[in-house]
Amino acid sequence: MRWALVKVCLAVTAMVVIAFAVPLGLVIREMASDRAFSDAERQAGTIAPTLSITTDREELTRAVLSTEPGDRGHLAVHVPAPAKAGAEAEDGPLDIGTRRAAPKDVETVRKAGRASITEVTGGFALLQPTALSTGEIAVVEVFVPEGEVSNGVATAWLMLAGVGVALIVGSVAVADRLGVRMVQPAQRLAGAAQDLGEGRLGTRVPEEGPTELRSAAVAFNSMADQVVQLLANERELAADLSHRLRTPLTVLRLNAASLGEGPAAEQTRAAVQQLEHEVDAIIRTAREQRPQTQGVQTGAGCDASEVIRERMGFWSALAEDEGREVRLAGVDRTVRIPVARPELAAALDALLGNVFRHTPEGTAFAVDVHHSGDAVIVLVSDAGPGIDDPKAALARGASGRDGAAGSVGSTGLGLDIVRRVAESTGGDLRIGRSVLGGTEVRIWIGLHGSRPERGRRGHGRRVGRRTGWQRRKESRTATGPGAQH
Repeated sequence: MRWALVKVCLAVTAMVVIAFAVPLGLVIREMASDRAFSDAERQAGTIAPTLSITTDREELTRAVLSTEPGDRGHLAVHVPAPAKAGAEAEDGPLDIGTRRAAPKDVETVRKAGRASITEVTGGFALLQPTALSTGEIAVVEVFVPEGEVSNGVATAWLMLAGVGVALIVGSVAVADRLGVRMVQPAQRLAGAAQDLGEGRLGTRVPEEGPTELRSAAVAFNSMADQVVQLLANERELAADLSHRLRTPLTVLRLNAASLGEGPAAEQTRAAVQQLEHEVDAIIRTAREQRPQTQGVQTGAGCDASEVIRERMGFWSALAEDEGREVRLAGVDRTVRIPVARPELAAALDALLGNVFRHTPEGTAFAVDVHHSGDAVIVLVSDAGPGIDDPKAALARGASGRDGAAGSVGSTGLGLDIVRRVAESTGGDLRIGRSVLGGTEVRIWIGLHGSRPERGRRGHGRRVGRRTGWQRRKESRTATGPGAQH
């Protein structure tokens, strides 16, 4: 494409240069010829006053030699013989100077009375008729050498040729740069498409070049981002689905713990533990391949109260087996939120699973739901030992990588699932100290897709008054590993 553009530009420029340079060269030659013959006419006119006064040979000879062309032998005067009766014989025709024109050409000009140019040896002769005082017509001959007729033409032609060559070279250089400007973005786009096809998902194309190629680069980068986003969503879905297996695994682990002693019980507990490790490996593999995606597709929404009552019914049975006190409040009326039912259930299971997983048996917990007009606040509190570094726990994947207490066996995806659910509605997730003495996780779910105002977030830290049951739990102490939510 680049060389094709250069060839086209070369051909077009060459044709334009030839179309203008050839006629211009001919005009220059004509102008040089006209200039030379105009000078010859002017020189012939210098002898006319003398011819109008006298035809004496000596006088005419002195007059011819006094001129610049006569001094060089380029001027001649041809005076015819007098036609007057009684003229003396010596009064014949006079030829003063060097004759170059043929006698018949001189005679033709004398009879016609018009100037004429005739070709002679070494150049041209200008024959200019001039009237004498006797009424006869004399002819003044001015010799114009060939060099004077073409004087300056060769230099002008060389300059024209140089300008033409410069135009051609310049146009080729411009075409080459233009071709590079067009070809390089196209080559980069083709190379990036090949890299993307080979699996290098970070490949992007600089958005530069002509308008069409910039548009193509923008479209390619957008497509690449969508491909990466789709792959990331698939990996996140795999991680989320694997994390949801934690709920039945928790039930299996608790049931296995109640089997007592014996080979069968040990084998069951070992199998459950191995299964937990495999699920953790799946989650970590999916997480490491791609970092966080851009939110959660929330679907058509659901009734938060109904979902929370359903999930609490499941977890309450397990809590009763472990001697945990459970409190549920704020779910006595319908609360519609812009979160899909499976996503809210997964987020709630992640938080409650963390309570069972990282607090000792007998540790109480509570779930409170509050409606603040533009948001729904879900509080999950426990009476466990709490989280030493809530900020680190909120960091995506920190719980499974930072080596902090309680991170063993945790992938850190549970809180991330909850956070993505909250942020998909314009809300957020916060961790603090609960009135029960342990950890409080607050989920702020926006109802209109916008983030709540800063001034209104403060009261979300703890909404409602503490009940007597909660105050009794504040004095309760617990032992065991640090809670990791």
